[in-house]
Amino acid sequence: MKNILYDLYCGNINPQELRSAHASEYKALNRKIEDEKRYFVQKMSMDDCERFQKLENLYVEANDFERFNSFSHGFKLALMLACECFS
Repeated sequence: MKNILYDLYCGNINPQELRSAHASEYKALNRKIEDEKRYFVQKMSMDDCERFQKLENLYVEANDFERFNSFSHGFKLALMLACECFS
């Protein structure tokens, strides 16, 4: 079995690699994104707006995959750490 405590100590595993931004930074970034989307949507035709919405939905779907993978990775890491503590 892999020695997770040793890997953490040696820096082979870095839990901070997948950390998220602070809530206030995240909210500010989302506000900027929404402002930019509004700007572009106002200049688009109806067909372009619909296509843009589909593109945005694809980004959301891709983000959901990434968030699940990050959660899964963190959960597995926590379980490996717990198993090592008990062995």
